[in-house]
Amino acid sequence: MVDVLAGLGVQCRDLGAHDDRSVDYPDYAAEVGKEVSEGRASRGVLLCGTGIGMSIAANKFPGVRAALVHDVTTARMSRLHNDANVLVLGGGLLGDRLLRDIVEAWFATDFEGGRHQRRVDKIAGIERATKSPR
Repeated sequence: MVDVLAGLGVQCRDLGAHDDRSVDYPDYAAEVGKEVSEGRASRGVLLCGTGIGMSIAANKFPGVRAALVHDVTTARMSRLHNDANVLVLGGGLLGDRLLRDIVEAWFATDFEGGRHQRRVDKIAGIERATKSPR
């Protein structure tokens, strides 16, 4: 995936994992979620078997809008309408060519704003209202 991002001119840091050994996906989702939430990265990409757990974990971070997508259309819509800032992919479910097409579409698509901004603002309001005290 790093090579695809580099080919798009996207500067990135690979936070792992770097082999096929079993890992605890929440650890990686937390690293990316924290980077985006704290503003050290404007966007992130998470890749695991199905992407389900990663999207759940990443969305625990304030300001993160992680979208699990399965095709080019949902990739584009996650950016156009939801201003998704973390792309989550189920690498075990998608072929290499489709993964590449999804990443290319996601990074090429800008947030549409307009009526969608109101909705993204409402999502942020829900997040603020449900934030548990620390």
